[in-house]
Amino acid sequence: MKTMIAGKKAAHLIELEGKYGAHNYHPLPVVLERGEGVYVWDVDGKQYFDFLSAYSAVNQGHCHPKIVNAMITQARKLTLTSRAFYNDSLGIYEKAITEYFGFDKVLPMNTGAEAVETAIKLCRKWAYQKKGIAENNAKIIVCEGNFHGRTTTIISFSNDPDGHNEYGPYTPGFELIPYNNIEALKKALEDKNVAGFLVEPIQGEAGVIVPDEGYLSAAAQLCKKANVLFIADEVQTGISRTGRLLAVNHENVKPDILILGKALSGGTYPISVVLADDEIMLCIKPGEHGSTFGGNPIAARVAIAALEVVHDEKLSENAAAMGEIFRAELKKIKSDRVEVVRGKGLLNAIVIKPMNGKTAWDVCLALRDNGLLAKPTHDHIIRFAPPLIINKEQILEAADIIRRTIEGLDK
Repeated sequence: MKTMIAGKKAAHLIELEGKYGAHNYHPLPVVLERGEGVYVWDVDGKQYFDFLSAYSAVNQGHCHPKIVNAMITQARKLTLTSRAFYNDSLGIYEKAITEYFGFDKVLPMNTGAEAVETAIKLCRKWAYQKKGIAENNAKIIVCEGNFHGRTTTIISFSNDPDGHNEYGPYTPGFELIPYNNIEALKKALEDKNVAGFLVEPIQGEAGVIVPDEGYLSAAAQLCKKANVLFIADEVQTGISRTGRLLAVNHENVKPDILILGKALSGGTYPISVVLADDEIMLCIKPGEHGSTFGGNPIAARVAIAALEVVHDEKLSENAAAMGEIFRAELKKIKSDRVEVVRGKGLLNAIVIKPMNGKTAWDVCLALRDNGLLAKPTHDHIIRFAPPLIINKEQILEAADIIRRTIEGLDK
């Protein structure tokens, strides 16, 4: 199988990024120029299944017409006012999203990392104003293997060397415990200065690590008993990716603070939010937090359309059904190279055992050559997360590509 990129145009564009862009990413060598639904096309016209969905930002499919039309229509009228003034879109959006997810208030931001930072600040405000923790003593419990973003504060509580090392001095106030370990959480909650527990319902970047059934509900109950805020980072797992609107819905958990992003725009625009009820959200007063672009008119109209698509096209139900089919097909792969198949809904992964000099990266190159795009995480895991609009015929075709590719590498 060929693994070199084809075409002078593609090679030139890759060369431009290498020469003029920071080397903070290592992309798969394919240059995309168009997307529609579950497919993308490269600059040479070759079609691929997109099985990354921009890290689950494109849940509604590439260039969904309803979302794109909402963006274009609003962009022609009014793009940005800042929060110095009211506009005719934000209040409508705030009402729609709080009712959609069942919270009193929303604080709009732009990126997932911004939303996580906002949740941290909100948790600390609540700790000092409501719980009575002495100022500068609030702690937030986080989990090993977490990925909540790349800001200075967030990487301070990462134990991934690539994200953490050589960025100090680090921000204090966080305690790292093992993921999916209730006893560790119970012990950490004995500290009266703990204000919150920040957790991914499924750890996506770590390799789609699905916790034991009952972990999230038990954690939420422990937090409530200890008067600690349960903070769910659903930037990647939310908005129907795991087969429910939120991953915490699988265990009937309502977070005290909910963080959303990525698919909130269907991949068309940077939009994120923090949702909470009044007792928590109103701890932040005017002038204490904000964002020039947060809640701008385009974002407001795009997010409304994106959430309507999720509801109207029953993407949660489709993700659940297609995920079951997909995992069943992956488990049919006859290769010692595949050590584990795991996931929930359409957030899935396979653990790849290096064989015959071939790693997960080589598998992804071969998948690309066969018309499917995916990307390794942590060198030995391949995450599969197609747009949630994918149908049965497409999921079977994609699973067959994956099976043929992996079995072909064994020959």
